[in-house]
Amino acid sequence: MISIQSLCTPLKTALSGFLLAVAMLLPAQATADELTKSDVETIVREYLIANPDIIADALTELDRRQREAEEAARVQALTESADILFNSSRQAVLGNPNGDITLVEFFDYNCGYCKRAHGDMVRLIEDMPNLRVVLKEFPVLGQGSVEAAQIGIAVNAIAPDRYGEFHENLMLQRGQANRASAMKVATDMGLSEASLAEALATDEAGRTLEEVYTLANRLGLTGTPSYVVGDEVIMGAVGYEQLQAKLKSMDSCGETSC
Repeated sequence: MISIQSLCTPLKTALSGFLLAVAMLLPAQATADELTKSDVETIVREYLIANPDIIADALTELDRRQREAEEAARVQALTESADILFNSSRQAVLGNPNGDITLVEFFDYNCGYCKRAHGDMVRLIEDMPNLRVVLKEFPVLGQGSVEAAQIGIAVNAIAPDRYGEFHENLMLQRGQANRASAMKVATDMGLSEASLAEALATDEAGRTLEEVYTLANRLGLTGTPSYVVGDEVIMGAVGYEQLQAKLKSMDSCGETSC
């Protein structure tokens, strides 16, 4: 049985008030054993109608606890998956590969917010010489996105030094990203279509995407762009200033907020 003392203040107050109301509403001779289900339902309904704020308080507290639990799960997942998150042999790295602060971005080539946020990443790399950017192909917007990601993985496999150029060209390209448009971007850069096809024939693209999907699921990611800085997960295109502030804090005190 849960004791009233173990409950948070809003719920404790609500429960105490409810128990008092039940006592006041009972006939003097009534005992708990004499209450029918209908009696209890009537008392509860009347009390909640008279005190509707109790429901709002309870829902607010439930939401707070759920958010705390989700954040605790993310922190644990970040700790347990740190090596694959920051140092996977399958990931693409831009900026300073030996930089002492890292920004991880999960993206989709068909994500409009990712396209707009691309400029933030470029600007951060330009402004922060010690920034290492890890890019995770996270196609969540359909088959075209999966195909484009597969080409990106192939580019990173055969010409990792050209991946940044490929990434920018495809990210800034108008229209739907898919196998055809991604392959054209790669071949227009001078990369061999035969070499790309050979890379695609392996299971590396599938293994890479499986790795990223598993990681994203553990971190509770539901869309793109999503970022990781230190032990914090950042959802959405939050903009240059917010990302820079967190990265600078990481640089100065090892936390996203000093």
